[in-house]
Amino acid sequence: MDLRVPSGWFFTLLGVILVVMGLIAPGYRLAALTDVNVNLYSGIAMLVFGLFLLLMARRAASKSR
Repeated sequence: MDLRVPSGWFFTLLGVILVVMGLIAPGYRLAALTDVNVNLYSGIAMLVFGLFLLLMARRAASKSR
């Protein structure tokens, strides 16, 4: 099995959780000395990275068939 598949699902799931937390409770975790919503921005980055890994794994699987 391609390592990108479980890694992609992990980052996608974690990204969704962080985005939801960032939207529901924006003041819960702010970066020290700033007003940046860390959960929202890191969640978006993880979600995009996870979806990218899943896309690359799917492309590799379709080329090998």
